[in-house]
Amino acid sequence: MDKPVYKRVLLKVSGEALMGDQGFGIDVNVADRIASDIAEVRALGVEVGIVVGGGNIFRGVAVASKGGERVTGDHMGMLGTVINALALATSLRKMQVETVVLSAIAMPEICESFSQRATRGHLDAGRVVIFAGGTGNPFFTTDSAAALRAAEMGAEAIFKGTQVDGIYSADPKKHLDAERYDHLTHQEVLARGLQVMDVAAVAVARENSIPIIVFSIHDRGGFGQIMSGGGRKTIVTES
Repeated sequence: MDKPVYKRVLLKVSGEALMGDQGFGIDVNVADRIASDIAEVRALGVEVGIVVGGGNIFRGVAVASKGGERVTGDHMGMLGTVINALALATSLRKMQVETVVLSAIAMPEICESFSQRATRGHLDAGRVVIFAGGTGNPFFTTDSAAALRAAEMGAEAIFKGTQVDGIYSADPKKHLDAERYDHLTHQEVLARGLQVMDVAAVAVARENSIPIIVFSIHDRGGFGQIMSGGGRKTIVTES
């Protein structure tokens, strides 16, 4: 592969991506494939941080929608992200990729606690760092966690792995005439209400001048292709 475009990146993986064709939980084969793509990028010398969602296991908003307490629901969702982080770390370690899980919620018997200093130290040591537990606060999504961790680790770009190969004007699976964008600004994403990442996440990325690169997490090798300057994606930048 060509020389990588970035030296340090944050990859956001949704919990749903780990389900595969299942309706719930984790498809180990899918986790292994995603881990293989990450290992390929790590082999290029790129330092990689990962934020993984928990939607394949639990969503806090589901509790609130049925009259439950949102804070408790979000705490349950955070625990789901820890499960996914441990699963992805297991897949990476099977490929001999040194990996550490850092949680925003202290659980020392299971994984290390998050701190910026620990993050930088692990990245400098060549480890892939998986961030679990979201931001550690209710009412914030894992998209917001991804933007926040990207800023804290000094990432040069946020890679958002989605179900499609970029940003569209509407859901291309429901609207065949949806327009696909190659490039947008952070402000255009916010102004047009494009459902890429939530408003807080896009705002953090904009304020810290971090580009967002949206691509399909299901394209084998797609992460590495984009890292080398190719591949199908939409890039969101300041201008």
